[in-house]
Amino acid sequence: MKLEKAKALNGEITVPGDKSISHRAVMFGAIAKGTTEISGFLNGADCLSTIRCFRKMGIEIENTDDHVLVHGKGLHGLSAPLDTLDTGNSGTTTRLLSGILAGQNFSTVLSGDASLNSRPMGRIIKPLSAMGADIKSLNSNDCAPLQISPSTLHGIHYQSPVASAQVKSACLLAGLYAQGETWVTEPALSRNHTELMLKQFGASITSTVSPDTKHATAKVMPCKELYAQKILVPGDISSAAYFIAAGLLVPDSEILIKNVGINPTRAGILKVCQMMGADITYLNQSTYGEPVADLLVKTSVLSGTTIEGDIIPTLIDEIPIIAVMAACAQGTTVIKNAAELKVKETDRIFTITENLMNMGVDITPTADGMIIKGGSPLKGATLNSYMDHRIAMAFSIAALTAQGTTTIENDSCVDVSYPSFYETLDSLMIFH
Repeated sequence: MKLEKAKALNGEITVPGDKSISHRAVMFGAIAKGTTEISGFLNGADCLSTIRCFRKMGIEIENTDDHVLVHGKGLHGLSAPLDTLDTGNSGTTTRLLSGILAGQNFSTVLSGDASLNSRPMGRIIKPLSAMGADIKSLNSNDCAPLQISPSTLHGIHYQSPVASAQVKSACLLAGLYAQGETWVTEPALSRNHTELMLKQFGASITSTVSPDTKHATAKVMPCKELYAQKILVPGDISSAAYFIAAGLLVPDSEILIKNVGINPTRAGILKVCQMMGADITYLNQSTYGEPVADLLVKTSVLSGTTIEGDIIPTLIDEIPIIAVMAACAQGTTVIKNAAELKVKETDRIFTITENLMNMGVDITPTADGMIIKGGSPLKGATLNSYMDHRIAMAFSIAALTAQGTTTIENDSCVDVSYPSFYETLDSLMIFH
């Protein structure tokens, strides 16, 4: 993909449905009684991996232009697949599905592509094993392929060393099948889509945050049955983030992004934008399962800031585009406590640093983040996405502010979460 500096961006857009919520809607619908209707589902590669896995376990799923219908068979209605469950590049599919499979009466193997099979799974193997799950890394390296065999589960109180919605969700889903209560405490509240949606499906689940330590604890009780629901998936804040940044950074721009999920456990980027001086107006706020709003974004002069601590779990996927914003802002931005970046689709500390350096930015990587000195003009360059969708999209936005031509290599990876990304971007371009 070749991109040039943009003169202005203007228009009204919607972004694809939230990836995290789309995954969960299919999973919970599959293990619920009745037909779950999902509107706004994200038809990206990762979420399609989730559909494919459940179809292999005997769940009928209709995926049309208007909605997805999941014909659930209840908590114990899944069937043994005939072969390995292919989770593609989806860490969410792999980790959350492991929690569900730990409670089944059949054996399965989960495996994905080369990138997925190099990502750490020890973080779910440890707590699930403590619950009595029979889960093994077939290559003995704490990575997929994972073999999960039948066992009797019991509830535990797991102290998670990281704030991770995937770890928490794997434990809570296994807890539906366990004897006794299952508790997960994490050092800060990670995205809470699982807690909100499981409650909607009829699970007995609570969540609290300590006012003193900020530690967050979720508790789930064993469940006899979940019941089908209608799920309206809001626009993905992670996908909206690229157009928020574009509207802020490109001169003379105004973009209205409709129906965006603004769940506070996910919307840390909006707080960062506020800290940096962004002009963003919230319109038509409402709540249907999840809080949503339309976001009106206008060109702004941004200032550097420090991003650290409890806010990091609420924006970990947005750090590539935040780094681009920081490169264009006045002053220095420091990102700390984000070592989780190293175990995403790529080591994002490395990929962000390499690509911003290639664009002439003064950036220093650190063990858990980066220091970015902003304000110097970006220059066009040939940039490697390393097949990481968030890197490809973030640097496509950077290209709109850079002098000269920027080439994004391996841009097809955007299909993972935003197949129509470049079409949406093109629709906003002002050429006069």
